[in-house]
Amino acid sequence: MKISIKRKYRFFVAVAILLSILVVVISNFVIEISAKGKTFTDPALTPKNKVGLVLGTSRMLVEGGINPYYKHRIDATITLYNAGKIEFVLVSGDNGSIYYNEPTTIKKDLVKGGIPEEKIFLDYAGFRTLDSMVRAKYIFGLDSVTVISQQFHNERAVYLARKKGLKAIGFNARGISGKHGIKVQFREYFARVKVFIDLLLNTQPRFYGEKIEIK
Repeated sequence: MKISIKRKYRFFVAVAILLSILVVVISNFVIEISAKGKTFTDPALTPKNKVGLVLGTSRMLVEGGINPYYKHRIDATITLYNAGKIEFVLVSGDNGSIYYNEPTTIKKDLVKGGIPEEKIFLDYAGFRTLDSMVRAKYIFGLDSVTVISQQFHNERAVYLARKKGLKAIGFNARGISGKHGIKVQFREYFARVKVFIDLLLNTQPRFYGEKIEIK
C-alpha cells in the first residue's frame, strides 16, 4: 500500500515537472516565432517610427559599477536617433520611490549623448513591460513604436504590444555574455510564461492617468 502511494506521488510529481517544462518551452517558442523579422540590429535596416520606446532598467549594479544592459540601451537609443530612425524618445520605467527613478536617470544620459531634451518624454509608470506597452498606446496615443532593449526583451515586448493593439518592432541593444547574461536569460524564460498568464487574465497596468501627446 505504501509503495503504491509512493509510486503515485512520484508519477504526479514527474508529470507536473514535465508539464511545467512543456509550458516554458511552448511559451518561448511562440514568442520567438511571433517576433521573427520584427527586431533589428542594424540601424540602416530598421524601419522608421515616430517614437522609440526605451525600456528602463537600473543604472547601477547591486555589486557596483554601471549596468551594461543600461549602458547598451542608452547607446542603442542614441544610435537610432542619430540615424534618423526615430524623432522622439519615450522612456518607460520604474519610479517607485524618491530614491529610484529610471526614466529621469535615462533621460539625463540621453541628453548627455546629444538627444535634445524636448525630444524626450517620460513614462514614470512603466513598472512592467506590459505596463509600458499598454501605456504607450492608451496614454501616449501611439499606434506604432520601436522598442529599444536587448533582443530577448524586445521579442517579449513586441509580442505583448501587438497583442494589445500596438504595432511594434524592436531595435536590439547589445546583449551581455557570461555569468550575468546567463542569469538574466534564464529569468526571461519564466517572464515569457507570465506573458500568457497576463493575457489570459487580461492583466491591466498599475496606473493609467491623463493622456499625453508626443509632439
